[in-house]
Amino acid sequence: MDTPATRKLIASANVSLDGFSAGPDGDNDVMWFVEHVTDNLSTYFEGVWRGSTTALLGRKNYEGFYAVWPGITEDAETPVRQRELGVWMNEVEKVVFSNTLMELEWENARLAERDLEDEVRELKGAEGRDLIILNSASIIQQLLKADLVDELRLNLIPATVGGGLRLFGDGLPRASWDLAAATRLASGALGLQYSRKT
Repeated sequence: MDTPATRKLIASANVSLDGFSAGPDGDNDVMWFVEHVTDNLSTYFEGVWRGSTTALLGRKNYEGFYAVWPGITEDAETPVRQRELGVWMNEVEKVVFSNTLMELEWENARLAERDLEDEVRELKGAEGRDLIILNSASIIQQLLKADLVDELRLNLIPATVGGGLRLFGDGLPRASWDLAAATRLASGALGLQYSRKT
């Protein structure tokens, strides 16, 4: 009997040249990234995100995304590409990991029913296309430590922020990755795709 295929887990994150995914003021300090957002970057994001049918979010990213994306989708003035990304964000299954949220208002969003590693193992064995972590550094770090991440999609932003939340903290296991693709984006950012060596 054939073994069912395991869904791939993609960690997608924006990272500054000095290794941070958020600046000194935390998740609210993102202007170093926003100034590099162009139609070209939105097109690139769309190509990364659309292959996934489940998105994993921490509380802060869930709250930040929920504050922005539904409005983008409803605003007729929003460029078509961004609006289509907003539709994807609304429709994709969103699994949120939080110790403080009791309920979620965004459609197709649910709180994780298990701890992070057990929830991800369950999701990887379920039907569907790939899973994607959307820029939640703490989730990415924990799942790297658990050896559950199959692919890294890093958007290397040509900026230094001088401090904040490091994407790759201390204590990660040694691992090797193959560069599968590199895309130069219009703002000077690089889209880097790394696959875990087996």
